[in-house]
Amino acid sequence: MRQPPELSNRSRRMLLRSGLSLGALSMLSGCNLADGDTVDRVLWAMSRFNDRIQGLLFSRTRLAPVYAASQLTRPFPFNAYYPIDNVPEIDLDHWTLEVSGLVADKTPWTLSRLRALPQEAQITRLICVEGWSAIGQWRGVPMRTFLQHVGADMTARYVGFKCADKYYSSMDMATALHPQTILALETGPKPEPLPPQYGYPLRIRVPTKLGFKNPKHIAAIYVTNTYPGGYWEDQGYNWFSGS
Repeated sequence: MRQPPELSNRSRRMLLRSGLSLGALSMLSGCNLADGDTVDRVLWAMSRFNDRIQGLLFSRTRLAPVYAASQLTRPFPFNAYYPIDNVPEIDLDHWTLEVSGLVADKTPWTLSRLRALPQEAQITRLICVEGWSAIGQWRGVPMRTFLQHVGADMTARYVGFKCADKYYSSMDMATALHPQTILALETGPKPEPLPPQYGYPLRIRVPTKLGFKNPKHIAAIYVTNTYPGGYWEDQGYNWFSGS
């Protein structure tokens, strides 16, 4: 059920305030923290400031921790903005990955074509903004490799994602080119194709960012210089949300 506008606005402000330091809150002296569009604008500005600082601190050479197979979380938890019964059913016979934006080759990709590219595996921790974390094993195409194959403009600012479950997200180009950012096709120690609840047939695995920046059921990838936002980011979550 969709929240009433006043409840949605109040929740958004509470979320944004939770990401501010006491020092940042002191900048709001003279403002009424209970309500008001002025407070919203200030809080959004502080959130975007946080994004810029995180972006400046980000390093393409700093890796997220990796783990042993004995440390895998079993079972790996399901998480989405809907219950597990609503996981989308995808007909692989008709599935292709759409590519658009600042790329030279906009030809759609089939799953077999993606599997033909070089693959890498990782055992990394997914950290959820809700407070839990889980260690999973993933295998897929490095995002850098994919972007090179489609002739992406590597100087562009953003890479965006659209999903079969209507979710959407985006990341900065530096994160997209990070060596641990992959287009995950498989999971588990065997490995095996992604189960539906984990993002079949394709998800983004980016261990340098929070879990909601790891979209599932990817249907389209685009490269752009226009800020793309994201499902949760457009509701108040910090956009960068990474290290």
